[in-house]
Amino acid sequence: MRVYEVAQEFNVTSEALVHLLREMDIPVRSHMTQLADEHVARLRTVLERERRLGHGTGEKAIEAAIGDAAAGPRRRRRPRADQVDSAEEGTEDDSTASPTADAAEALAAEAASEAAERGAELVTGEAAPAPPVAEETSEAPARKEPAPPPLRRVEREEQRPAAPQRAMPPRPTSPPRPTSPPPQRASGGAPQRPGSAPPRHSDSTTRPDDRAQRPAARSGEAPPRPARPSESSGPTPVRRGGAPVPPRRDSRPAPASGGGAAAGPGRKKKDRKKRKGVDQDAVDEMFKKTMAAMDGPASSGRRRRGRRDAGPSAHERREEERARIRQVEATTVRVNEFLTVAEIAELIDITPSQIISSAFKNLGLMVTINQRLDFDQIELLLEEFGFQALREEEYGEEVEEVVKDIEADLMPRPPVVTVMGHVDHGKTSLLDHIRKTNVIAGESGGITQHIGAYHVQLEDGRSIAFLDTPGHAAFTAMRARGAEVTDIVILVVAADDSVMPQTIEAISHAKNAGVPIIVAVNKVDLPAANPMKVKQDLLQHGVVLEDFGGDVMSADVSAKQGMGMDDLLEKVLLQAEILELRANPNREAHGVVIEAQLDVGKGPIATVLVTNGTLRVGDHVVTGLYSGRIRALLDERGKIVDSAGPATPVQILGLPGVPGAGDHLVAMEADRATEIAQTRQRLEREKRMRIKSRGVKLTDLSKMLARGERVMLSLVIKGDVDGSVQALSDSLEQLSTEEVRVQVIHRGVGAINESDVLLASTAGAIVIGFHVRPSAEARGVAEREDVDIRLYSIIYEAVAEVRAAMEGLLSPEEREVLLGTAEVRQIFKVPRVGTVAGCMVTHGELQRKGRV
Repeated sequence: MRVYEVAQEFNVTSEALVHLLREMDIPVRSHMTQLADEHVARLRTVLERERRLGHGTGEKAIEAAIGDAAAGPRRRRRPRADQVDSAEEGTEDDSTASPTADAAEALAAEAASEAAERGAELVTGEAAPAPPVAEETSEAPARKEPAPPPLRRVEREEQRPAAPQRAMPPRPTSPPRPTSPPPQRASGGAPQRPGSAPPRHSDSTTRPDDRAQRPAARSGEAPPRPARPSESSGPTPVRRGGAPVPPRRDSRPAPASGGGAAAGPGRKKKDRKKRKGVDQDAVDEMFKKTMAAMDGPASSGRRRRGRRDAGPSAHERREEERARIRQVEATTVRVNEFLTVAEIAELIDITPSQIISSAFKNLGLMVTINQRLDFDQIELLLEEFGFQALREEEYGEEVEEVVKDIEADLMPRPPVVTVMGHVDHGKTSLLDHIRKTNVIAGESGGITQHIGAYHVQLEDGRSIAFLDTPGHAAFTAMRARGAEVTDIVILVVAADDSVMPQTIEAISHAKNAGVPIIVAVNKVDLPAANPMKVKQDLLQHGVVLEDFGGDVMSADVSAKQGMGMDDLLEKVLLQAEILELRANPNREAHGVVIEAQLDVGKGPIATVLVTNGTLRVGDHVVTGLYSGRIRALLDERGKIVDSAGPATPVQILGLPGVPGAGDHLVAMEADRATEIAQTRQRLEREKRMRIKSRGVKLTDLSKMLARGERVMLSLVIKGDVDGSVQALSDSLEQLSTEEVRVQVIHRGVGAINESDVLLASTAGAIVIGFHVRPSAEARGVAEREDVDIRLYSIIYEAVAEVRAAMEGLLSPEEREVLLGTAEVRQIFKVPRVGTVAGCMVTHGELQRKGRV
């Protein structure tokens, strides 16, 4: 058993038990040390003795045992009663007695003193605490005549059950040991051993005199007990007649010590012979322990013995630690911020249907196979299957942590305001009126499909940074990205349409980001407008306006007529003053990539919102997988600027590739930026190698259809900006059915090139271009490889076209249509033709090629 298991058994703490074991000279290292069976039995004996002495159980017994063990070495060497008997067989002239006999004498003296102090016709109370005095020389002549009958009676009294002893008071501490050797006995003394302590007296040396002086015990004489100068010896208790008390056997749970003292001397000798070989191993161990203490430093032998008995070795502990680490790594899944159900299923090697079922039954989440989940949902799902989700941190992320600025360096900065809401509720129109421009004219289909970042200078000199997010359901990730970098959210709700699904989603994004909301009730100039209904519906989603006693400000506006715009801007600036937005412009720039695209003439362009510091032309930056030197800075209108301060959106040129939307941008030294970018690219390649390829070759599609397996519709998506590509990919993957699964094998930013067409040819995929066109070389390869290329500028059209392509892959549904019924009237057999049935049509009609 281990130490902590024994501690649980006795209801004590592991620390207290370790302390007691060390006081008992049992080598232990910690609560995980493995104890031998004999050590456990020895410990149980000690605690049982403390319980019988009235010290209670648990911590009280442990404290009492520690006090007894610390009183002297003799209390840490406790062989059982049969060892005392074996030691008593030594003779008076045994001049070469071993240390084992000394230990047995110590146990006998200890047990006898305990029995004497309890007062069961033993030594008087005055003799217990006093130092022992050797006066047996004067009383030796008085003990001449033996009296066997009283001896038997006294021994029977000594062997009474120990039940009354439980009510006895606790045993006092042992008397101090003498510092000077006492005089030897006049008769029966053993000669002194060479090189040892002053002479010791075993019980066997006085047993003849004890038998001779039994009558003296009844006469009332109580001579003093002899003193023992050795460390392992103590005062020997005696009866009133002067006879030494044999060891108390009822406190030892050894089987051989049951009732051996109830008979005469002959019976006792037989019992000794029977018990002599039972505990020889314990005697040998005690002998080795005593010899090791006498020969040299006790630490050497105990340390060697401790390594053998005190639990696993260092090598075993290292192996256990390696096994534990392997077990933890096997159940740890490194995930990104957003993953689909299909990607999670591949990471933990289970079917997507199991994840979908577990999400619905255990978490109450309605998810689809291609639905993109956030990290919190991924963590909950993985816990259901016994895995632990670990967010995959980006290399070099420590350089992106914002160092706390000095209070004196902080200056007020403009607020970053994100306009969110449902599609066609007037978000962009509201922003158009503020900017005095017409952004909608530049968007295909009249809907916003990009995140727009704008810097607006007000008439009073103050400025506001606006982010315009799409409202379509496909742009969930873009809205979430906008809410994470914003200070204030303007929630636009149409007065004639009230709260819609994207409105609820925008509220959730704002609450998760912990940013305040200002409600703009738009289209109040329409006849069907009902602003009060909008405010009441918002109450159901936790948005309590000031009109109803809440803390959310609201304004009734009309983006077309310009009504209430000044009131809305005033509330935005008031909320910004409450937030006390400040930043340090005199430090390295930190920012967030809002959008990224690949321009034909300018190359990779990233729209960055500077959150702290100042970004200048010529700075070396790292963002995502790329690092480079800024060649130019452009504002939202395409004008060149030299620098961009906090809360300023700007477009940067000079990166070698297109970063991902949502990546952090940090300005630093060129060498450090290059090292971080190269390491991130290497880690990205290794991650792609770990994830198995999910592409399906064109030659496999027919085989899958023949086997009745699920068909994969592979897509290669290219777009003008990264955010739109992500939104389109998510929308198309949600079109999967039970028979056809949509799989985006590649997506990127930029024009369609030859490599995209070759990849689609290998995987049997369709190439979809969103706001981009293929090059001349790509068109030639597509015609040669027979690859289908589809170009779209509106997300609705792309989704509808892909749905039609999926319907072409679906298996035809066979349905039986009843054309008519007929009654057979006559049967004719025509040679070389067969049997002809003459029928009467009773309902409908019969067609020539119809089946019967």
